[in-house]
Amino acid sequence: MAIVKIKHLTATPSSTVAAASGHTVVLVDQSDEILKKSTKGIEESLKRVIKKKFADKPEAGAEFIEKTLKNLTTSTDAVAVVHSTDLVIEAIVENQEIKNELFKRLDKFAPEHTIFASNTSSLQITQLANSTTRQDRFGGLHFFNPVPMMKLVEVIKTPMTSQKTFESLVDFSKAVGKSPVSCKDTPGFIVNRLLVPYMMEAVRLFERGDASKEDIDVAMKLGAGYPMGPFELLDYVGLDTSKYIIDGWHSLEPNNPLFAPSPLLNKLVEEKKLGKKTGEGFYKYK
Repeated sequence: MAIVKIKHLTATPSSTVAAASGHTVVLVDQSDEILKKSTKGIEESLKRVIKKKFADKPEAGAEFIEKTLKNLTTSTDAVAVVHSTDLVIEAIVENQEIKNELFKRLDKFAPEHTIFASNTSSLQITQLANSTTRQDRFGGLHFFNPVPMMKLVEVIKTPMTSQKTFESLVDFSKAVGKSPVSCKDTPGFIVNRLLVPYMMEAVRLFERGDASKEDIDVAMKLGAGYPMGPFELLDYVGLDTSKYIIDGWHSLEPNNPLFAPSPLLNKLVEEKKLGKKTGEGFYKYK
């Protein structure tokens, strides 16, 4: 299968697992500089993989890296490469208009059989599919970070997604070594629909003064067995990302208390305290 992976970020984990499983992958981004960083990131990721997978077989590990990188090429022109692909996976900025514009443009040049998929974690797949003429060949493929380690992929089926398309996306997920779960096109799908309200409720608990953020994090790690507390996780995800998601859901269901905005979260984002990536969020980082 030939795949175009369009990602306007430097991390490219799903491209790595696709190339490593024998798929031909073209990674598309905005500039050659970003693509060089992405390729370097992929190489570093592969080196970490072979340390575990080929600990006693260094020659086999080197061969694995070489074969994987041979399956991967890069481009800054999505239109130029989409004509020979079977699957397009989009993972650009979480902005409805920008995604719609991209899909609308690619739809004009992609072969009729090509399936479009979005890696969005918060936007409606149906709205993205409606920007194209291939609603029946459109679905969601939501990978989880870090992709090489996390086995889950949410496969999202809209009311217009054909059974053939859905089965193809499930088969692809299995082919890259993941465990797919099926879900409808509802806000947050499965994981984020449960996870984001949980994190927001932790913020409200703190806002009310019922417990400190430190104690809430300790309680969820030691009492519920979670690897990270909700405030640690919010800082890791990015407070701006979390705000964007909850604001979007609130606009869809303004009367749902689970989706109510947080004054404290809004304040931190306004102050550019976005979490680990800026050095400060709910916690400070050196």
